[in-house]
Amino acid sequence: MPTVRRVKATSVAAITINDVADRAGVSIKTVSRVLNNEANVRPETRERVQEAVTALGYRPNLSARSLAGSRSFLIGLCFDNPNPAYVSEAQIGAITRCRVSGYHLVVEPVDNRSETADSQLEAMVFNVRVDGVIITPPVSDHPAILAMLEASRTPYVRISPERDRDRGPSVYMDDYKAAYDMTNYLLGLGHRRIGFVRGHPDHGSSYRRFDGFQAAMADHGLPLQPDLLAQGYFTFQSGVQAGEHLLRHPERPTAIFAASDGMALGVMSTAARMGLSVPSDLSVAGFDDTPTARVVWPPLTTVRQPINEMAAAAADILISGEARRAMDDKLPIRRMLDFELIVRQSCAPPKA
Repeated sequence: MPTVRRVKATSVAAITINDVADRAGVSIKTVSRVLNNEANVRPETRERVQEAVTALGYRPNLSARSLAGSRSFLIGLCFDNPNPAYVSEAQIGAITRCRVSGYHLVVEPVDNRSETADSQLEAMVFNVRVDGVIITPPVSDHPAILAMLEASRTPYVRISPERDRDRGPSVYMDDYKAAYDMTNYLLGLGHRRIGFVRGHPDHGSSYRRFDGFQAAMADHGLPLQPDLLAQGYFTFQSGVQAGEHLLRHPERPTAIFAASDGMALGVMSTAARMGLSVPSDLSVAGFDDTPTARVVWPPLTTVRQPINEMAAAAADILISGEARRAMDDKLPIRRMLDFELIVRQSCAPPKA
């Protein structure tokens, strides 16, 4: 009769840090340092520990980890943005980076125009006890919120701040250059009468994008024409209204550059309702490269803003401890990420 080996089943919940250490051939302390993303661990050792964690399906006990040290292993993200695609991309980027190091993301909406905006965020800081906060625009320029975080010694990273960029760590892209390049692209197609839909006035990036547009036009000897400008608010509906304003002009523009994809799609909707064909009658360009920009017809020419990557970089600065060290040493951290011009079918040379 054959011998039957009885192997005791081990559930994922029963896997401990000792099991990870044994499999990786390192000490428990080394495993802890890898899980906490601490420095001074050899790359090959870190890789071996991470492979053991994956193979065993080990999940750190966040409660035990927080009791063992001063960290909660929670990162906060606050926002006040009318563009749901932006918020979604920022959350995905931050969550992806947090997951690698066993952190969790806590998301908090904030009314940037409220007199109690700092109080809305205090609950996250003092009750949830996050290890750091990612602040997206326009909240990233809110003076009371920045003062509250600094007074409570809470590390933070600002995404795309407009003012005092050396005040704490920041992650951003060159909105000015991106808008300049997109305007140059439209000018290169032969457009000279180009309309521009400005972004939300609370967002610093809106001004930089407008400045880039204006500079490119000036470099081609084209003065700014007020009748080719419309105010938007980073929403589809404001794009619809901006399109109505620009396209009802007796000498309507041959191209419209909107400071967000949502507004660009609103312009395209208005153009279709007026019987105008994109791009044969009107070229339209946006900014962000949201998922909708890729599936609308015709697909939207736009600037790819690395929202996901910026949020991930901000989370990395917090998790690695760079933000706290920068706070202690009063040293600025500034990371600029690249943008990309995405050319699709919504733009073409103007009609003769």
